[in-house]
Amino acid sequence: MPDHKAHEGRNVKRIREILGIKQDTLAIDLGLSQQAVSLLEQRETLDTEMLEKVAKVLKVTPEAIKNFNEEATINFISNTFTDNQFAGYTVNNNPTFNPLDKVVELYERMLKEKDAEIESFKKQAGEKKK
Repeated sequence: MPDHKAHEGRNVKRIREILGIKQDTLAIDLGLSQQAVSLLEQRETLDTEMLEKVAKVLKVTPEAIKNFNEEATINFISNTFTDNQFAGYTVNNNPTFNPLDKVVELYERMLKEKDAEIESFKKQAGEKKK
């Protein structure tokens, strides 16, 4: 595999995007302008102090930024997490009840309420006739 230096600015951008953080938000957290963050993301290398500040804001290590590899990350995620699991928590996409049964229950309850209403109106009408 060829030995190539990571583009740290591009790695910051990709990590930021993966985390769903906008440039404006990162800029505010770093005490910079949005334009400064844009320029930072275009730089091939970042000075140690800035790298540490960015890493702290993104809640990653400076090494994670330096060594970030998008392909490896995608492979890790696709091989580690199943369809029903992501980022350490499980989402139950398979309900333990039949949604159609719930709809039927709703309609049956509505029909009973309607029948009770009709009976109530009939009683009121019968009392008025007397």
